Amino acid sequence: MKKTLSLLTALCLVLGVLAGGMAYAEEPEKPVVYFTDDISPEGLVAVYEALNWKPVGPVAVKLSTGEPPYSNYLRPELIADLVHLVDGTIVECNTAYGGSRAATAEHYQVAEDHGFTDIADFQILDEYGSMEIPVTGGKRLTGDLVGEHFTDYGSYIVLSHFKGHAMAGYGGAIKNASIGLASAMGKVRIHSGGTSDTHWHDELHLEFLEAMAEAAKGVCDYLGDQVVFINVMNRISIDCDCDGYPEEPDIHDIGILASTDPVALDQACLDLVWDADGNEKLLHRIDELAGLHTLDHANEIGFGSRSYTLVDITKAAD
Repeated sequence: MKKTLSLLTALCLVLGVLAGGMAYAEEPEKPVVYFTDDISPEGLVAVYEALNWKPVGPVAVKLSTGEPPYSNYLRPELIADLVHLVDGTIVECNTAYGGSRAATAEHYQVAEDHGFTDIADFQILDEYGSMEIPVTGGKRLTGDLVGEHFTDYGSYIVLSHFKGHAMAGYGGAIKNASIGLASAMGKVRIHSGGTSDTHWHDELHLEFLEAMAEAAKGVCDYLGDQVVFINVMNRISIDCDCDGYPEEPDIHDIGILASTDPVALDQACLDLVWDADGNEKLLHRIDELAGLHTLDHANEIGFGSRSYTLVDITKAAD
């Protein structure tokens, strides 16, 4: 009996030590999101440099070329200094829904018309088709179809215009890393919630949002620390840059944010929107389309962090 008691006592002591250790364990460090209210070429470079990131190999700058004629794509004069700083190539993928950017030749023409070929080399990653990268830990995707030229680059800057979106509720870093880097066929896979590469299924809405988070995770897992994310919060319409006739913005320009974590970055942008004047239409769009489900699912599959530390570099840059 005494031996039994001593064993139980020892077990309780071990469990107590473990529990105490767990109680006093440090919380994981929150990812940093850098912010500046200076929406200018200098501000963009400053927030990028705050990341203290060292790219390797050829650098791709992924952005949206914007649907003609009036979309709010990031203007070449805003981004040129950053692209030149990293000696980057601007990259895009074709769309899967028609418009002026569904066919490669037309898409190259849009890039020229919008001034991107004047500031840097430009490449459509899926001009010759797709390649598949693995997606782990999700429930919608086991692979993500990106452009065949995806591996031509050692590092990626995912440079996004933060705004609303007619299907995702909002568009930021996660959308640009998933739908944006997906080939035309890959876009169909994501929009169909992983059920098809050939048929777009609008009715699978939550599945689409989940597939978008999973595709972004696949890109981040594949690239590791050789991808960073920048969101520009100007011309914040409820409509995406894939809409050639977007609604005029109700929210004033806010700033530029950057992080190595796209989930934290999008969450920080949404937090700023929630505090912004004139946000009613955009918040309604996000709510009616369950836009936050993308972040919820990212959290569920262990991708990124919705908690973050915001560092305002505006004064430091001044």
